[in-house]
Amino acid sequence: MEHVVLLDDAGHAVGTEPKATVHTHETPLHLAFSTYVFDPFGRLLVTRRALHKPTWPGVWTNSCCGHPAPGEPLHLAVRRRLRQELGIDAAAVDVVLPDFRYRATMDTGIVENEICPVFRVLYDGPEPDPDPAEVDGTVWAEWEGFAGSVAAGSRAVSPWCRDQVLRLRELGPDPGSWRVAPATALPPAGRGAGPELGTQRY
Repeated sequence: MEHVVLLDDAGHAVGTEPKATVHTHETPLHLAFSTYVFDPFGRLLVTRRALHKPTWPGVWTNSCCGHPAPGEPLHLAVRRRLRQELGIDAAAVDVVLPDFRYRATMDTGIVENEICPVFRVLYDGPEPDPDPAEVDGTVWAEWEGFAGSVAAGSRAVSPWCRDQVLRLRELGPDPGSWRVAPATALPPAGRGAGPELGTQRY
């Protein structure tokens, strides 16, 4: 059974809860991540969430999202979920929005409540091979056009993707040149330990 890491307001782990039951009308704050995968042409991999997902089913969103297991550093969780959901092996993942946090409520009343650092992945490999249990569809989208349409409200995406895109646009028009944050800027529960901690790249 998968568990998510529950957090206090400062991003410290305060417990765990089964992933299958954590999302309710009063979802506790927990740790997650979002990734934005770009190809060598600067296009973003946009995905549609599987239709049976309990939160935002069938909604278009960023490349991949997930939750680290208890004690799992975020950069390892990102690589794991990219392999599982999209068949992507990422050589390096870079945190670009280490402090992103959001709370969103579905029409059904189900709440997402996450500290959710955002990672950029520069990918030059085979086409993704999505797991249909997680992903209903994919498309490569030119970044500036995608971001502009999200900001203008003409492209419907998940609430976290919308808010993330607004902040990512502030980093500049070229995703490849976005400033990479140090691992020490991540929430304490997601940093892990070892020689990579505090470096500029994962």
